[in-house]
Amino acid sequence: MIAKPTRRIALVAAAAALVLGAAVAAKPLRSAFSPIPKVVVPEISIDTLRGVTQELSSDRYEGRGPATRAEDLTITYIIKRFQAAGLKPGNNGSWLQEVPTAEIEAQHASGLHVMAGDKMLQFDFGKDMVVASYRAVPRTEISDAPLVFVGYGINAPELGWNDYAGLDMKGKIAVVLVNDPDYEQATEQGLFKGRRMTYYGRWTYKYEEAARQGAAGVLIVHDTFPAAYGWQVVNSSWTGPQLYIQSADNGMSQTQANGWIQKPVAEAIFSAAGQDLAALSAKAKRKGFKPVPLSATASLAFDNKITKGVSRNVIGIQPGKTRPNDYVLYTAHWDHLGRCTPDASGDDICNGAIDNATGVAALAALAEANVKAGPAARSQVFLAVTLEESGLLGSKYYAEHPVYPLARTVGGVNMDGVGPGSPSRDVSMAGGDKNELTRYLGAAMKQMGFYLTPEQHPERGGYYRSDHFSFAKLGVPMFAVSRGSDWITGGKAAGEAAAEDYVQHRYHQPSDQFDPAWDWSGAQQQVQLYYLLGRMLAMGSDWPNWHKGDEFRAVRDRSRAGGK
Repeated sequence: MIAKPTRRIALVAAAAALVLGAAVAAKPLRSAFSPIPKVVVPEISIDTLRGVTQELSSDRYEGRGPATRAEDLTITYIIKRFQAAGLKPGNNGSWLQEVPTAEIEAQHASGLHVMAGDKMLQFDFGKDMVVASYRAVPRTEISDAPLVFVGYGINAPELGWNDYAGLDMKGKIAVVLVNDPDYEQATEQGLFKGRRMTYYGRWTYKYEEAARQGAAGVLIVHDTFPAAYGWQVVNSSWTGPQLYIQSADNGMSQTQANGWIQKPVAEAIFSAAGQDLAALSAKAKRKGFKPVPLSATASLAFDNKITKGVSRNVIGIQPGKTRPNDYVLYTAHWDHLGRCTPDASGDDICNGAIDNATGVAALAALAEANVKAGPAARSQVFLAVTLEESGLLGSKYYAEHPVYPLARTVGGVNMDGVGPGSPSRDVSMAGGDKNELTRYLGAAMKQMGFYLTPEQHPERGGYYRSDHFSFAKLGVPMFAVSRGSDWITGGKAAGEAAAEDYVQHRYHQPSDQFDPAWDWSGAQQQVQLYYLLGRMLAMGSDWPNWHKGDEFRAVRDRSRAGGK
């Protein structure tokens, strides 16, 4: 997954959203809301947090790589902990949900050949451009496809915005800008939430929308600031095997090819076609922009090496007492990188202690605490998903093939890293105030004495880089919160230092290992917050929705209408 370090700062420090602590408390509640249930802050077992983390991050599990020998060890251990906590198997009597995967690797790539006027331009794979196919076919070949500049490639009916208006994309390649039109704003005011990235700014959305428009291919223009990462990240992420979920049509509903081009490459193509990239990019920021054919055609080709496999999600449930057909989720990914690049000592196991053995430990501890408290009104589902590190694939598969209907899924809590260290005075929330879950967060913060810390880099779209996003895309609101950096012991200096140390020296490296000297009091506090958030939802009767104008409101409305 691209540029996750910007998200990981939230694991042990401040990574999250807009300052709404006071706003949540001060905003009058709509009469349509029911009172938030009173929930007692429970004891969370430090022994469970410590023991599960130590076990899953030991060398015996070889970094928990999916579809390796370690997967069987990992899911067997998670099932053991779920059983011991008192959960029931969550998939029709089984603990497991199979996730079928397709690994596709582009080989023998031709590069990109562009004919603009009487000029033939050639660009090299890796250095100038990268490309891959979501289709499980042995060869991808596009010849002389017209290039069309479609601005930011956004079709947002709720905002009255359509970069594809009046255009038939069949047989054409869309050239698209990264991020969304507001990314240069200093504030979060604007049609696309100003500086805060919306899903319309994510590269994944641009490929999805181009496919819906019938395009043959998509080329995103890379620019470091709006992308939030350099070309080297794109190059390293797109020049090897790519993992996808197997589909019934082998991906044939997707475009033939998705890729990126360097900004100077785009400038050269536009210039040869008699256009100016900077001038057209400025026009693309304004409502009413119309797509611009570039008077240029492009050709590309590559072979596809296809390997099919299967991994597994683990699902446990505590059935609800009075509304068992309403569901609240707790999610965490169990996978990590497996064997990886050796460090200076020769260690080649990326153990993933914080990322995300701690999240699975939190799942186990929450299962224990909820079973001890007895059934809530609604059912509580404990979901350990696979393949997060490969692009949120395990959560994506569950969301698209839910064991429990999403129309009856109230919401949930995602846990991606529960860092050790001191308890905190503040809470971080990724994505800003997007939905009515903030009401519950405000109540939990007040009960535990937290204040909310603003997100440091809202333009980087950190909200869209963890498993909660897979559910958000299909309408289910999920909490993405953690304790912040204002530590009770050592203050912000200590919290920020711990965050920086993790990102610089441990994230996705063999050094993300269990340390017997870790202080678990902060992690315990964080899991207590997760308990409150999930238990409030499970004891309540409301159906939190996305705020009007949010990109996920329409799909939630359709889902709920179908589920009533």
